[in-house]
Amino acid sequence: MNPKRINNIATAVIYGLVGIVVLILLFLIGYILFNGVPDISWKFLTTPAQAFSAGGGIRDQLFNSLYLLVLTLLISFPIALGSGIYLAEYAPDNWFTNLIRTTIEVLSSLPSVVVGLFGYLFLVIQLHLSFSILSGAIALTFFNLPLLTRSIEESLNSVSDLQKQAGMSLGLSDWRTITRIILPVGLPGILTGVILSAGRVFGEAAALIYTAGQSAPIVNYANWNIFDPSSFLNPMRPAETLAVHIWKVNTESVTPDAHLISSASSAVLIIVILIFNLSARFIGNWLYKKMTATR
Repeated sequence: MNPKRINNIATAVIYGLVGIVVLILLFLIGYILFNGVPDISWKFLTTPAQAFSAGGGIRDQLFNSLYLLVLTLLISFPIALGSGIYLAEYAPDNWFTNLIRTTIEVLSSLPSVVVGLFGYLFLVIQLHLSFSILSGAIALTFFNLPLLTRSIEESLNSVSDLQKQAGMSLGLSDWRTITRIILPVGLPGILTGVILSAGRVFGEAAALIYTAGQSAPIVNYANWNIFDPSSFLNPMRPAETLAVHIWKVNTESVTPDAHLISSASSAVLIIVILIFNLSARFIGNWLYKKMTATR
């Protein structure tokens, strides 16, 4: 067969497979948004959920999800950044480095329900942290770390050796070369990894059922004292997130409009995750241009 014809056939097959993946994604997202967006309103986003009557909202669940996400990133990002820099720039090619990478791979393959059960047994029971936002953030850190660490390592490895050598030729130390040259160039990839992991954390449910809890107590959004049990910033209070709320509404809810709440909550969840993903490239490119003075 003519090689040119084989190449055209292979190209057409590849484009066809990519098109199937895109169509599946569009169908899933479109179906959820089509069914849920009409039920989203300002009242739905700013009123608390109702246990037995219709008309409840997702105010507390939405805030809990965002608060838990911020707390998780504050815990996991510094660890992942240090690990990624070590693996990309300092780690020798030996058995210890291979052990670290194997450990990261194993940790990333753990089911979230297993991580949640570990969090329940260790954080909630043994450390007496109870069902709380802090317990949930620590549990999410365990399976958020591998994704963040790998994305940071790959972003730093993608930086050209010529740029690294240019820093060394100017007399910069290894650390200044990393902080002044390598990190700014690799920043778009790092930020993309952070935002993608944020979407994963925001949509997690299984691990949080065992750690953050399934209740959303009434909190005072005017109380900024994080040590007060009624404060919305208290990390030791139980917190039902949006993803857990969707699961709970579909399995346990007795409200008359449970289906509408579930559809609208799912649409909100998808919209937020889409915002995370679509903003990754824009913010990454903007910071790259700002830090490297490119136009």
